[in-house]
Amino acid sequence: MATTKAQQKAVAKYESKVYDKTLIRMPKGYLPTIKDHATQRGETLNGFINRAITETVERDNSGKPAPIKVEKETEE
Repeated sequence: MATTKAQQKAVAKYESKVYDKTLIRMPKGYLPTIKDHATQRGETLNGFINRAITETVERDNSGKPAPIKVEKETEE
């Protein structure tokens, strides 16, 4: 079923309130490897990237929790 313009507008409004967005760049051809890695672990690409960032921040800060804890996203 196609989404209406009103639905698209509502989703965009909601996302702008609860999410920050950024663009990441990686070497050409690397994205499929990362997607496969996430999928093998039952994660979305976004969930994997957020987990990787959170774990790196915690490791870099001697085990202190990252400022924002990200809940694991799973594929449904």
